Amino acid sequence: MKVFRFRGELDADPPEAAAVWSAGCRGMQQDGPDVLAWFDEEVPLPVAGTWSAADDTDWLEAYYRGLEPVRFDTLVVAPSHAPLTLRPGQRPLWLDPGMAFGTGHHETTRMILAALDRTPLAGRRVLDVGAGSGILAIAADLLGAAEARGVDNDPGTVAVARENAARNRSRATFEAGTLPPAGDAARPDLVVANLFAELHVRLLPAYRASLAPGGRLLMSGILAERAAQVRAARPPGLRAADAEVDGDWTMLTWVRT
Repeated sequence: MKVFRFRGELDADPPEAAAVWSAGCRGMQQDGPDVLAWFDEEVPLPVAGTWSAADDTDWLEAYYRGLEPVRFDTLVVAPSHAPLTLRPGQRPLWLDPGMAFGTGHHETTRMILAALDRTPLAGRRVLDVGAGSGILAIAADLLGAAEARGVDNDPGTVAVARENAARNRSRATFEAGTLPPAGDAARPDLVVANLFAELHVRLLPAYRASLAPGGRLLMSGILAERAAQVRAARPPGLRAADAEVDGDWTMLTWVRT
């Protein structure tokens, strides 16, 4: 087995990680300021980094053993390699544990998943902006949304999301791009976005224009110290409804008036 080391933070959902995963990576793990990615053999990669031979320690297996399911009332996000026990009424969402970003373990993803899990989604259209692994749109579909779409500006990430949808037999669809135009007849009733504060601020007018009247916007990925920056940028037509904090991170919920 070969190890590819590159600079990055998995929690930040870097596009480099999606590119490495799409090239056949079997697993990833954060190692200080770097990411370690395991492959069966060296392959060409569009990412700067270095290759080395794996030592005798089976780091990939150790990583798999340590990755526990993330449980909510209805939804359980679980690695595809391990057996899983469910309570009556629970639904599994299978994600390959190599996809270290977007597995539901990070606070920013977990807060949105918990909100989806407690929200009645039947008959609602859901849009995930910056879909990454596709976990949020897939979750919305499994929880009963009438339609779940994801958009991402990285085509490599879109390919990964589609693979994860197929793994879960999900109807969620994914495409490269950004928010749909304001005149889209199928405007979402719920927009979820796990990005970062400065990008949320730039996208706020587009969020509002894309939402159906009365629709809700869930914004995560906001460092608590930057939540005020996002609140201060709230445009007319969006009403603050809720805020949730988990560790260093904030999720804001707003409603289109």
